[in-house]
Amino acid sequence: MIFVVLGTHELSFQRLLLAVERLQKEGIITEEIVVQLGHTSFESEKMKLIPFMSYSEMERYFEEASLVITHAGTGSIITGVKKGKKVIAVARRQAHQEHNDDHQVEIVDQFTETGYIIGIKEVEQLEEALEKVKDFEPAEYQSGRDHIVGLIRSFIEKS
Repeated sequence: MIFVVLGTHELSFQRLLLAVERLQKEGIITEEIVVQLGHTSFESEKMKLIPFMSYSEMERYFEEASLVITHAGTGSIITGVKKGKKVIAVARRQAHQEHNDDHQVEIVDQFTETGYIIGIKEVEQLEEALEKVKDFEPAEYQSGRDHIVGLIRSFIEKS
């Protein structure tokens, strides 16, 4: 099962769903697709569409997914990466009225450079990303929390 996550941002991200559905119709995607829609209006006879989910539902779909295709929200990316999933992250773009700015491009770049995900900036790159993900082995997630806590502890002890 492929889990597509659009998050809860109030602006639509239909562009991604149109690309996923096209690839499904062309037989490039053959797995079942479950979509967490958020505020995006979309209808499909082929994909299971759920606007909002409880935390436990989201966790279950992340666990069951063989692949996560997500908007470039940090929470969605990190959840997939922490669970050791292959993640394709697609930036919502200001030019397409999908976000207020292009900060998701920066998020895609950062997570791609660290080897955690396959990141793309335009939905037209999705087919290529699906080919790349077949051989992709994501880097194991390393939290910076312990390092930050250590820095704070050191600062407090010195004060």
